[in-house]
Amino acid sequence: MRILITGVAGFVGGHLWRHILEVTPDAEIHGTAIEQESLIPNDVTVHTGIDLRDATRVRQLLADLQPQRIYHLAAQSSPSKSHQTAWATLETNIKSQLNLIEACLSLNLAPRMLVISSGDIYGHQALTNEPVHEGSPLCPRNPYAVSKATQDLLGLQYFLTDDLPIIRVRPFNHTGPGQSQGFVAPDYAARIASIEAGQREPALTVRNSSGQRDFSDVRDVVRAYRLVMEQGSPGEVYNIASGRTHTVRALVNTLLSYANEQIHVEYEDSDEQGRDLPPLQVDTTRLRKATGWQPEIPFEQTLFDVLNDWRQRIRISA
Repeated sequence: MRILITGVAGFVGGHLWRHILEVTPDAEIHGTAIEQESLIPNDVTVHTGIDLRDATRVRQLLADLQPQRIYHLAAQSSPSKSHQTAWATLETNIKSQLNLIEACLSLNLAPRMLVISSGDIYGHQALTNEPVHEGSPLCPRNPYAVSKATQDLLGLQYFLTDDLPIIRVRPFNHTGPGQSQGFVAPDYAARIASIEAGQREPALTVRNSSGQRDFSDVRDVVRAYRLVMEQGSPGEVYNIASGRTHTVRALVNTLLSYANEQIHVEYEDSDEQGRDLPPLQVDTTRLRKATGWQPEIPFEQTLFDVLNDWRQRIRISA
């Protein structure tokens, strides 16, 4: 089985290739990355310097590899950053996927392709009293979510018009070891690890702490990706979520329970910052029926691993 993972050196890509090799050690895995990553073993062939926005380079890559499965992970993945880089986010996320699809068509290839959309495309629809299911209205509220909704719909369109075996997934918040700052769990874990290392004062300020969110462990998410790739139906779309909700306050308090220092915390929540939002409810019935997937890693274990990851990073950089 020849597999291509775009963004193989990224946060999710790193967990995905590890998981695939654990389950199918004889898989031939190729990946695209901006530069060679020293932690990726020789079992994974990394193709560097390929800009997925360059249609010619993408076509040549697929012509050379002839992949049977494509996990398309490469993206600008920060909703907050997308407000400052709206066009770059749209171009990167939409054009890269479109180039992969059009290369498949021009080369008469039909690999199973997993398109990574996002639960963020539901917007505030995801914060009602009704569970969010795959037929819920889309209400993207930032350029990142718009780009992911477009990727999602393009995947559906090319399944319908060209019969490409494209499967779409809509993962909600996921975190774990290896995630960069710019997301809530690694942001606070990095600050706590810096405090333990004597690099910061033992104090934290936490904002927007009251809204409920569904957090999954990235290792559970990549397992869902593989199961959907193997057992999902082309043309279909699947929500991926843990089914458990936590506030940012609970997340921070859990991280603090593992800290080696006493840390003073101030919570700064205005009345408008999510106090009355209902708990997030995500319907993952379709995923579970198709694959039997269930989350396996407890929230507390995820955060413990994130904090230890940042402790190690700070030790190395000191």
